[in-house]
Amino acid sequence: MVAVKQQFQQDSQSAARAIVERLDRSDNEGQPGRARSGADLSVGFLLWPKFPLLSLAGFCDALRHAADLGDQSRPLRCAWEIVGLPNESVESSCGVSVQPQTVLPPPRQFDYLVTIGGLLPYLDAVDKRYWDYLSQAADSGVPLIGMCTGSFVLAKAGLMEGRVACVHSFHLDDYRRLFPGLRVTGNSDYLIDGDRITCAGGVSVIELASRLISLHCGADRASKVIHQMTVSRQGGSSFVERRRALGYLAVDNFNIRHAIVLMEENLEAPLNISVIAKMIGISVRQLERAFLSETGMPPKAFYRSMRLRYARWLLLNTDKLITTIAYECGFADSAHFIRDVKEIYGMTPGKLRASINQKAE
Repeated sequence: MVAVKQQFQQDSQSAARAIVERLDRSDNEGQPGRARSGADLSVGFLLWPKFPLLSLAGFCDALRHAADLGDQSRPLRCAWEIVGLPNESVESSCGVSVQPQTVLPPPRQFDYLVTIGGLLPYLDAVDKRYWDYLSQAADSGVPLIGMCTGSFVLAKAGLMEGRVACVHSFHLDDYRRLFPGLRVTGNSDYLIDGDRITCAGGVSVIELASRLISLHCGADRASKVIHQMTVSRQGGSSFVERRRALGYLAVDNFNIRHAIVLMEENLEAPLNISVIAKMIGISVRQLERAFLSETGMPPKAFYRSMRLRYARWLLLNTDKLITTIAYECGFADSAHFIRDVKEIYGMTPGKLRASINQKAE
């Protein structure tokens, strides 16, 4: 019995290594030019007093896994730095202190500047140069990420005007009380609103990091992150398989990659194409031309195809009711869902599921 268990563990470890090696070999072609740091993705972290250590560690570890082959941890594809003032140490909420690695460098060297907020009573307990640095980054066009109560920091800095913030439900009333003129939501893990991104915190930071890694470094890099950090040990289909089912494309156009991320995040309640174009910062016509050039289909058709691919994966890999799958994939009712599945796959959802079950037998 012991020998069988050991063999099972060895087989599991070999399978896990094989997945990581396959992802590492999938060095996506058609990636954009290197970031200002020389990496595909460069991130700066600005820490507020009493910040949650998990948010910093989770985001950095995601970048670490995406940056190199295997588990070597070299900052090649991704680069990250903690920025701050000289001879300063920032204490986290659990008491562990972290020293900045770089003294407030020019923010334009980063693709994103992440502000990790701390306990609300410490919101003002920072040097004025921190606030100035955030404003400088915004003026330079660097996208800002407010993580945990970092959304409060951005709002207090006057950098969330006309934007929607995503906060943890625990702090929803606090945000409304402190910033009554600003919009806020507490029912999502994170929210991308143009060049402002806010995240509720906790394990959601890993999901956000994987989205940005997918956007800049490719889907396989993001899949490796999720596999290394959160893959289920209970068996079943992996995140890697699920993401492949969604039909990622390696494309040169950054706007299309951004649009695909937004589509993927909103499968259950599909966004209007005009809304996607507005969130990216281009016209609907520009987005349509880019999609036709890169994918051969307009964005609306691509979006529908993505939802149907995911629906097919759910039909073949889960026991969910067809009605449930229809709603999860953004269809108003089962009738429309059945019609579209039959149009694309040549049979109804029920027959498609049954055909796979028959082959398995």
